[in-house]
Amino acid sequence: MGEDVRTAVRETYAKIAAQDGTGCCDTASDCCATDTTEDRLGYSAAEKGSVPEGADLGLGCGNPLTIAALQTGETVLDLGSGPGLDCFLAANQVGATGHVIGVDMTHEMLARARKNAESVDVTNVEFRLGEIEHLPVADATVDVILSNCVINLAPDKRPVFAEAFRVLKPGGRLAIFDIVARGPIPEAARADFDLRASCVSGAIPISDIEEMLADIGYEEATVTPVDGSREMIAEWVPGSDVADLVVSAKIQARRPRGGA
Repeated sequence: MGEDVRTAVRETYAKIAAQDGTGCCDTASDCCATDTTEDRLGYSAAEKGSVPEGADLGLGCGNPLTIAALQTGETVLDLGSGPGLDCFLAANQVGATGHVIGVDMTHEMLARARKNAESVDVTNVEFRLGEIEHLPVADATVDVILSNCVINLAPDKRPVFAEAFRVLKPGGRLAIFDIVARGPIPEAARADFDLRASCVSGAIPISDIEEMLADIGYEEATVTPVDGSREMIAEWVPGSDVADLVVSAKIQARRPRGGA
């Protein structure tokens, strides 16, 4: 089933990427946030106005830049970077001496992100094709990992967090917004590929994430639900009760400075 889920997700986001700046609201999956929702998630008008046209498709469940505390000169990795919104925002914060890498498994999203970068001649951002379970990034080279509503799409979350740990420098940190489960999700919903691609039925419980992070070796790990996200999620899957079983959450952790 894992490869079937990955194929469904790839096909959904390829269709979204092919749209001419309309986001995913017009697709069958309806897996998006409107401009109003995005404002609720913490993207300011100034931030949205600072990125290339076409980088903001209204995707996501939060703004990871608000918890990343990026510093000038840092190397940043964005898991599931899509058309590049968070990458371009990160690039503005780390400056010319910093470096931002976006990884996405969808060729169409990757092409769109690279076109966006070319449109503004950005020199400190690059986009790489890859799966977040198998990152095309060298060991211990990244200061901060961002991700925005993507890890829930992975069939197995543990390899994602393990790969993130591998590429982080000692002391490097996670700054992630994702959808997590706050109640048991019915198997029928988990088997529904549209719900999976809509960032809902692939969510796992907070306790499972906390256990994974601890087992892998992270420290200072916290998973914090975001109040008021239920309305946003319900817009993605109208008519589905699954929206009541999940919530947006901030996932933060650090690789130990000793390199363990």
